[in-house]
Amino acid sequence: MARNVIDEPSEDVVANAKLDRAQRRSPFGRVALFLRQVLAELRKVVTPTRRELISYTGVVLVFVVIMMLLVYGLDFGFSIFVNFLFGNPSVAG
Repeated sequence: MARNVIDEPSEDVVANAKLDRAQRRSPFGRVALFLRQVLAELRKVVTPTRRELISYTGVVLVFVVIMMLLVYGLDFGFSIFVNFLFGNPSVAG
C-alpha cells in the first residue's frame, strides 16, 4: 500500500524560501536552486506496488477499449447517416 504523507511545509522550509526570495541569484544559482528543488520533490515520490501497478494498468486499458468502442460506434453511425443523407455515389449504377 502507498504511504500517506502529508506535504506540509515546515518552518525551516518557509524560512529558507523567504531567504531565497530575498537574495538575488545569478542564472547559474537559479538553475542550481531549481535542480535542488526538483530532486527534493522526486524524493517524495512513492512508487506503486506491483498489485497497484497491475490494477492501474487494467483500469487504463479498460478505459481505452471503452473509448475506442465509443468512437467506433459514433463513426459508424455518422457514416450510415451521411450515406443515407447524401447517397453513396460509388454504388449508383
